[in-house]
Amino acid sequence: MFPLYNRVIKLPKAPKRTLFLWGPRQVGKTSILRKLYSKLPQINLLKSDEFTAYQARPELLRERALQNNWQCVIIDEIQKVPQLLDEIQYLIEEHKMIFIMCGSSARKIKANHANLLGGRALRFEMFGLVSRELGEKFDLKRILNHGYTPSIYDSDEHVLLLKSYCADYLKEEVFAEGLVRKLAPFSRFLEIAALGDTQLISYETIARDCGVSAPTVKSYFEILSDTLLGHFLPAYAIRPKRRQTLSPKFYFADVGVVNHLAQRGQMAAGSSAFGVAFENFIHHELRAWIEYRQRSEQLTYWQLTTGVEVDFIVGHMNCAIEAKSSDRITADHMKGLRELKEDYPEVARRIIVSRERISRLTKDGIEILSVADFLKELWDDKLIKS
Repeated sequence: MFPLYNRVIKLPKAPKRTLFLWGPRQVGKTSILRKLYSKLPQINLLKSDEFTAYQARPELLRERALQNNWQCVIIDEIQKVPQLLDEIQYLIEEHKMIFIMCGSSARKIKANHANLLGGRALRFEMFGLVSRELGEKFDLKRILNHGYTPSIYDSDEHVLLLKSYCADYLKEEVFAEGLVRKLAPFSRFLEIAALGDTQLISYETIARDCGVSAPTVKSYFEILSDTLLGHFLPAYAIRPKRRQTLSPKFYFADVGVVNHLAQRGQMAAGSSAFGVAFENFIHHELRAWIEYRQRSEQLTYWQLTTGVEVDFIVGHMNCAIEAKSSDRITADHMKGLRELKEDYPEVARRIIVSRERISRLTKDGIEILSVADFLKELWDDKLIKS
């Protein structure tokens, strides 16, 4: 048995409104719902008998709910039978029922119910493990090699588990749901996309490598986003002073998945692959913090057409962050933050997250923080100074 972690996500203990809980496969959605709402009836659409019954007769939900006088019910993997949302909407409006729904893909629901109940439901997103949840068990090298999925992080068989995870994703999340017609081109795309994790997206270049069209590659990235296997990172483009890059970047939601798809093997500190994985990890922590703390700030990146860049901008220049896995930060690592200051003198904080052991401040105000100090500031909610 793997240890149960105290997850940072905050869900209402006694929901007064219907809610969706989204998250990638195996991050712990079902476990946390069962823990929080153990006394509620549950419909699990992963069970073949329940899936078959509700797919054939969506009205069965209404019949059972009214017959059993359900006030609140959990529906696991709601995306498998999106037709249930018509019944759910009726039961919400006419019988004031509350539904707690979780799933790993909103793609089929968007196709059939673009409004996702028209604002009648709250939305929460769950991520893989973050540093605050791991506590003393947090190990940077381990998390960059194993990834953020709880069962895989804790296992010494992570290579085999990641292989199975990716195979199950292709078979159950993509092909079985009819998201692509041919699995081979999409599988090839996954490998190429993983090699470009954290980088700017070039649909045309990837299309040539995959042997498909650029619009097809774009649709493939949208599948990754809709199935929560990755996220787009937009460019910060408010009041640009110089010519900037505006194409989005893409970050996989789990660095372990990237490691498997890109065939990185065991990464050692100081390698280029370790550095890319480190950037993915900082992105993961920032996204999770914004979502779990219900912050209003958007996460973006900044890059000039000359190639000078800053990895992450939090909000409207509340904080600019560079992720550098080096254990010795030099002037070259600070170039992006210094260029940013010229265009946006109002930037509140400029931070380099690094593997230096002792945090320090440069003469021109750049904070070089150790990984431990940065993560503590982040989860202590001290990153954004009021």
